[in-house]
Amino acid sequence: RYRSDPSVAHLMSERVRRMRVFYQSRFYTTLMKETVITVLFLTLVGRAGALRSPSQGTVTRGNPRLMSSKDEHVPMISVAMTREEGKNTKLFKAMRDDESLSQLIDPVELPCIAHADGPDLTRLRDSLLEPWDYVAITSPEAARVLAKAWDSSTMSSIKVAAVGKATEKELKSNNIDVMFTPSKAYAKTLVEELPGSTGTRLLYPASCRAPGTLADGLTERGFNVVRLNTYDTVTAEWTDAQKEYARQCQIACFASPSSIKGWLKNSGENKLVFAACIGQTSANACIELGWDESNIFHPESPGIDGWVDAIKQAVHKLNSVTSPV
Repeated sequence: RYRSDPSVAHLMSERVRRMRVFYQSRFYTTLMKETVITVLFLTLVGRAGALRSPSQGTVTRGNPRLMSSKDEHVPMISVAMTREEGKNTKLFKAMRDDESLSQLIDPVELPCIAHADGPDLTRLRDSLLEPWDYVAITSPEAARVLAKAWDSSTMSSIKVAAVGKATEKELKSNNIDVMFTPSKAYAKTLVEELPGSTGTRLLYPASCRAPGTLADGLTERGFNVVRLNTYDTVTAEWTDAQKEYARQCQIACFASPSSIKGWLKNSGENKLVFAACIGQTSANACIELGWDESNIFHPESPGIDGWVDAIKQAVHKLNSVTSPV
């Protein structure tokens, strides 16, 4: 109608002209730039500093997200942390603090193992009252078990040997002094480097599933070794949502052969996932259980920093495989 009415046509033409002038103005351009910058800033802050919480989907700083039935798949590289529930925080923080890595991954706590009492646990306290040259501790969990039975007033003279820095740190956090730590965090290295001779008495509180590397190796050196199976490592039970996540997961972080076996049992034998291992022992277990060796990554010496490097290697390979040519 306005085309047939000159006055209306003139009014509409003037409105169009004014709108065109506004959109071309410096004010409008500045406004749009500031809006875009603000949106980008808020997005980056949200991604860099937080992950979704275990149960509510809100943000939480400093704790890994526990996989639950309420989770939805996130379009980033999915990374599963497979230690027992609550024991993945150090790895999570190390990944979060690595800026180049944290922007690429969505880490989720997906416990593959849990701990239970071993058949010899009740004997541990009384055994510690006997005269020993050493007590050998080969995992942080064994350190926690020892701490519950430890009495500094009567046991402070016992020399404690820890297999690695993480185990040593756990012992010291429970006020247990560590006399010896080998150059590499392997039971084999502890066997080779621990001072002693024929007749040296050593108490070895261990997992029921720990191999005989330490006890057998020290026995061959002439040590008198008494092993107590103080705790057991069992497979964690997964929900349907956790099993579905494992089928879609791209990288799994393994710290022990037990966690690898738990992964396979719960995930339906998923060996296509890239394996980022804390050290050679877990890497060897992956090889023995059928992983493609080119999809296994591990540092030369066990530790959190090297573990993060192994995850970064897996991410790099995954990106190179999935990037278009």
